[in-house]
Amino acid sequence: MEAISHVAGRAIPFGRKNVDTDVVIPAHWLKTITREGLGKGAFEAVKKEPGNVFTDPEYAGAPILIAGDNFGCGSSREHAAWALLDMGVNCVIAPSFSDIFSGNAFKNGILTVALPQEAIDRLMEVAREQPIDVDLETQSVTTPFQDRWTFEIDPFRKHCLLEGLDEVGLTMAQDTAIAGYEAKAKADLPFLAKTPASAA
Repeated sequence: MEAISHVAGRAIPFGRKNVDTDVVIPAHWLKTITREGLGKGAFEAVKKEPGNVFTDPEYAGAPILIAGDNFGCGSSREHAAWALLDMGVNCVIAPSFSDIFSGNAFKNGILTVALPQEAIDRLMEVAREQPIDVDLETQSVTTPFQDRWTFEIDPFRKHCLLEGLDEVGLTMAQDTAIAGYEAKAKADLPFLAKTPASAA
């Protein structure tokens, strides 16, 4: 997982409420055995709507998505986070998120920022012409117009995102402690270290 501390650039002013994971990535895209290419299927139905923001070249490659309340509801598919990453999004700002989506996003290195609806409305307006800045270190979102909002984040999640630590990374970071425990276990309980072949 890549570390994330600062996300700046254009933001996709989506803003729709109650967007479930089937909208983020439809079920027929889940047959893939790789995470690559899922960005093409992201928001597939929305992309068919006239004038949608996802096919507007103005927002091509935007690293931030501004969404509405209860983003990521519905099924627990982790592919939703993979699809967002594959389309270049590594920060989603919304009034609230589904707990499961928020967890999946975190585990894949996507920063989810919850802000009040008034802030979302302002960001939707700014995003149509200007970039947005999200700073995880200071837990703040700012615009070129001196708008500034702070957001809350679990300290453990903040640490993992800043250090780029997923579940495997967290385990590997304890390599010395694990090796020490194993060595002590072998010394204290040598019979546990014997394999069936060596015990014969």
